Amino acid sequence: MEPRENTPLHTALAAATDDRITFDLAGIEAGYDTLRRELPGVRVRFAVKACPVDEVLACLAAKGAGADAASVPEMEQALRAGVPVGRMHYGNTVKSDENIADAYRLGVRDFATDSVEDVTALAVHAPGSRVFCRLATSGDGALWGLSDKYGCSPADALLVLETARDLGLTPAGLSVHVGSQQMTAEGWHSAFEQLADVLTELRRRGISLDHVNLGGGLPALGYLDRHGRPLDPPLDKIFAVIREGTRHLGRIPGHRLAFVMEPGRHLVADHGAIRAHVSRLSARRGPDGERRWWLYLSCGKFNGLYEMDELRYRLVFPTHQMAGRETEHVRAVVAGPTCDSDDAYAHDSGLTPVPRALASGDPVWVLSCGAYATSYMTRGFNGFSPLPYTWTGPAGRPDSRTEPGG
Repeated sequence: MEPRENTPLHTALAAATDDRITFDLAGIEAGYDTLRRELPGVRVRFAVKACPVDEVLACLAAKGAGADAASVPEMEQALRAGVPVGRMHYGNTVKSDENIADAYRLGVRDFATDSVEDVTALAVHAPGSRVFCRLATSGDGALWGLSDKYGCSPADALLVLETARDLGLTPAGLSVHVGSQQMTAEGWHSAFEQLADVLTELRRRGISLDHVNLGGGLPALGYLDRHGRPLDPPLDKIFAVIREGTRHLGRIPGHRLAFVMEPGRHLVADHGAIRAHVSRLSARRGPDGERRWWLYLSCGKFNGLYEMDELRYRLVFPTHQMAGRETEHVRAVVAGPTCDSDDAYAHDSGLTPVPRALASGDPVWVLSCGAYATSYMTRGFNGFSPLPYTWTGPAGRPDSRTEPGG
């Protein structure tokens, strides 16, 4: 699944002479257009945390996307990138009184919630605002279930929205999150069943909602699993379940529902890639006496590949891929450059074939790492700096930025 030759991303990777991450804005735009075609009645609010890069946010804002912001700095960045405040919500259920007040001063009027305590604070610091209550889901079928820290039971959701109404807030919606990188259509089906039950009971209690937020969870397509096998989420079936689910919810009487989604990795993961280099390919025996190969890269868990404990990124070694020539491979643990044992692929799940002739300094392309690479990077753990980023414009024009992040 190497980027096709002569595409903007392939060209940018081939031209790079130092380590950096490159984003393909044209690919991100195309992904947004596809999502809108597949789910035509669903508004998109990009999950800023997935890729807090100014150029990416501006690109999506120009296409009409809003922003799902989890903090005030994310709101400020999205506003600078051109997202109207009316297309933005505070999607984090965890927030202090100061956070609420600061968001309210920026003009944000839509807030996620999942507790009576939070609603009570919103009534004081964001009077008259609209709230949507997040329901807890099991997270079954997702690489990251997100089932503990956020969301409440259906019974609590009813209490939360009734309390919001009583305190002068507008009980506007419900939300769910089926888990990040959700690999099944069943996860979505279960969420729609839960939403339908709560909507029916809310109508009985005299509360009419105007929207349902379906959260994130749409998968990226370019990852490998912990064993190095391609992940193959049933995206067409997922889209079909979402389309049918929204039609079903829209027929529940007592509500006039619009629908929102918060895609993050689905829009950006496969349109970002890192140009890194080989630090060393070496072999050594462990305490068990077994000889094992290790491939150390110049980037790892702390500067671009944070999610390497749950998945593997596809690696391309461009100087060792010659047409018609056989290359000897060895099976190696892939690891980053730091003195941290977590900075490696989960090697108990298998090893990665890599060219035997790799030498220190050889370039390596790390694919499908456009999601969370910049937001998860540390500010220099062990002295290894965050990666700078570059991007290619819609017409393939390469641009650059020397500092990391957005």
